[in-house]
Amino acid sequence: MTDGDAKKVLGKDDILNADDIVTETVDVPEWGGSVIIKTITARQRDAWEASIVPLGNRKKMNMVDIRAKLLAVCIVNEDGGRMFTDADVAKLTRKSGKAVDRVFSAAQKLNKISDDDVEELAGNCEGGAAAD
Repeated sequence: MTDGDAKKVLGKDDILNADDIVTETVDVPEWGGSVIIKTITARQRDAWEASIVPLGNRKKMNMVDIRAKLLAVCIVNEDGGRMFTDADVAKLTRKSGKAVDRVFSAAQKLNKISDDDVEELAGNCEGGAAAD
């Protein structure tokens, strides 16, 4: 790296105080408007991934409610607070698959969760099996 390419070396406070949570508005015509989604925190991503590949059972990937679980964490109100709790996941699963998939796809993109990432999680399960 040349002197012209020098970048600031971040300190602890720089990292901890960085405003790195981003939001995006997604139109959902099936619901009659739009929703705000956000990037999830490292803890939220770990919890979401753990809900897909439970620590106690690494034999099967739990794809049940994968979309609703991510939406429950990503959809926020105008103040940036979570709109849904984990207890609301079952209710979100009863919404239009088309609408849920639209928001899920946007949340995947915003959070850099690719289909390959999900497949990698499946590959980390014994035999790479998905839940029925």
